[in-house]
Amino acid sequence: MANIRDVARKAGVAPITVSRVINDSEYVSAEVRSRVEKAIAELNYVPNRLGPSMRSKRSNTIGLIVTDITNPFWTTVVRGVEDAAYKAGYHLFLCNSDESLEKELEYTELLLSRQVDGFLIAPANTSSDSLEVIQKQKKPIVLLDRRINNPDIDVVRGDSERGAYLLTKYLIDLKHEKIVLLNGSQTVSTAIDRAEGYRRAMTEAGLEENTNIFWGEFNHDSGYLMALEALQGETRPTAIIAANNFIAIGAIRVLDNFELSIPEDISLAVFDGLPEAIAVRPFLTAIAQPTYEMGLMAANILFERLNNPSKTDVKKIILPFELKIRSSSGPPNPGTH
Repeated sequence: MANIRDVARKAGVAPITVSRVINDSEYVSAEVRSRVEKAIAELNYVPNRLGPSMRSKRSNTIGLIVTDITNPFWTTVVRGVEDAAYKAGYHLFLCNSDESLEKELEYTELLLSRQVDGFLIAPANTSSDSLEVIQKQKKPIVLLDRRINNPDIDVVRGDSERGAYLLTKYLIDLKHEKIVLLNGSQTVSTAIDRAEGYRRAMTEAGLEENTNIFWGEFNHDSGYLMALEALQGETRPTAIIAANNFIAIGAIRVLDNFELSIPEDISLAVFDGLPEAIAVRPFLTAIAQPTYEMGLMAANILFERLNNPSKTDVKKIILPFELKIRSSSGPPNPGTH
């Protein structure tokens, strides 16, 4: 790959002259400018745009680390971040951690080497080493969707505990007693909170003995395995709560394999159902969170930090949600055992 010295040599000028042409910082004669631009084109030289930003200590870029961009939940969050960033004059580096602490840390170090101005992160764990690394570099951070064991970091998230409580209570009000929760990892705050909300609703209804939580991962395959285990148990549930949309998709595969109808044989309710733009016929009863607004708000908080670095107040934003009742839920079948 060509560097600035290669361009200078080919154009017959000093490297500083090439820099002046690239950055249009000082007068360069038309003839010299033409030679430099021709050398750049012939060598396919890509200028290092970090040079000017290093002098201003700003790169006008931010790093965004989410768990899985293939999930429509995160796709919509990212869109909110990108729209806010573009409006504020920032560009975005997007990375997937796949719920891996090692991958999250690797991307964090890469983004720091690219001199990003700040970070938006959905942490893979409640105690993430990546956040400590970022703080040591004095870069601002805003957490997305998840909380951690650090009170000094801004966060924008949904109310997972209350959402799971209301989803469970709705099914209980339909006269379901055998309700299972197919959940994410015990190290992720959203899964912990959703388990707590589910337990609270079951306990208040006097159904604590029926409490049944399956811990896994927020993906299709884990949803499939957890649903399979739930249906093969001694007591078949009459209702399933999936802790996210991908878990729900895995559960639907199992229900199809068992030739069980939704909701006639078993009800299904979920956190973050598929967006209506994707689901031609939305049918999943779901806790719907304002995902686009989550990304937009988190990004704007980050830009506020960048523009006012002396501000010390920490923002903990918990966004409202909506319980959308659709056709995947109904009263239990009297014949279900």
